[in-house]
This record gives sequence, C-alpha cells and structure tokens, in this order.
Amino acid sequence: MSSNEIFAGSDDRYSLRGRVFHKIRDDILDGKYHENDELKEVAIGKELGVSRTPVREALRQLELEGLVRIIPNRGAFVTGIQAKDVHDIYMIRSVLEGLCARIAAENITEEQMNALEENVYLAEFHAGRGHMEQLAELDNQFHRILYEASNSKMLEHLLIDYHEYVTLIRRRTLSTIERANTSNKEHRAIMEAIRNRNADQAEKLADEHMKSAYANMVKNGLYDLYDKQP
Repeated sequence: MSSNEIFAGSDDRYSLRGRVFHKIRDDILDGKYHENDELKEVAIGKELGVSRTPVREALRQLELEGLVRIIPNRGAFVTGIQAKDVHDIYMIRSVLEGLCARIAAENITEEQMNALEENVYLAEFHAGRGHMEQLAELDNQFHRILYEASNSKMLEHLLIDYHEYVTLIRRRTLSTIERANTSNKEHRAIMEAIRNRNADQAEKLADEHMKSAYANMVKNGLYDLYDKQP
C-alpha cells in the first residue's frame, strides 16, 4: 500500500474513498458500532450508495488506524478504542495542544484572535443558559481556531485526528454545566495568554486543559464507555 493511501484518512476527505472512510470511522467513534461487530461490505455499500470497492479500501485504512481488524476469509470486525488508547491520546494531545498554543501565541492573526475571543464570550453566554449543544460545538470551534492559528498543516492534521478519535467521550465530558464552566475558564485563560503573546503561559495552560479534561472523564466514571482504567 502506498504512502498516499496510508495518509488518505487526513487528506482525502472529499473523494469517494475519503467520504466512505470518514463515514465509517465517525460511526465507530460515535458508538454506532461496538467492539467485535462485523462490518459487512455489502451492507455498508448499500447504506452509503456505493460499490464494495471504496468500502473495502476504507476498511483497510481503518485497519491501519487500529479501529478495525480484518480476518482473512471471515471479514472485518470493529476493534474500536480501548481505555489505554484514550489515556494515551489525551496525554499526547496535552503535549501537542501545548505546542499549538505556543505557536499560536507567536503567530496568531488579528482575525483569528478576534474569532477566539468571540468564541470564549459566546461559550460563557450559552453556559449561563445551560445550552449544552451549543457549548459542545463552541468547544470544537475553539480548538479548531487554535489549530489554524498554529499555521502548521502537519500539526493541524494530527490534532484534528486525535480530536475526532475521542469524539464520543468528549461529548460526555462536556455534558455537565460544572465541567462546561470549568472548561470555559480554562479556554479564557488560554485565550488571554495568547492575546498577551505569552507563549510559555499559553503552552502550560493548554497542556493543563487537556489533562484536566481527562481527569474529569475518569472522575465521573466515563471510562466505562471503553473498559477499565489502565
């Protein structure tokens, strides 16, 4: 398999193969499929209105990512994300998000800074009214703005992939107003550090923000979505 095929998950979102890949991966991450569920090429192809070929290619890509296990003469089965995977992803993200915030503090544009400030203000507004769905979307937007502000396509691709990998559990960690308020305060502190061009502080706060999110997840028993804590 070529390197282009291996990295198609990040760069090929708008081709037929890319759309099929992301749809199946999103379904796995959103909990539509569970561990050991069989992914049948014919059924998925029918559901998505495509032939078996792009489905087969997507399943091979998902096997490379560790979300699917293909057993010869039997089929493709969901591996999913285990508890240790979630732990590792958050620890990796804490470092990468810190690096991203550092670079953003040094390179963010005025337009991006305005978008980041507006995001924080809107999140505080919706938190005061208990609008959890809007808060989840604003949380996603906050991180996307930071990724773009890093002005590094490689770093942005890595962070987007890790961000998507814990989609299901991240939704649950923001499902209480208490965590939402804490997250908003952390976002505001990161935003202010970036606005002040304090790269060291921005990196430190972004790193701590990821670790705080993970600690909240464990505290509230959300690890049960996967398996036991490592």
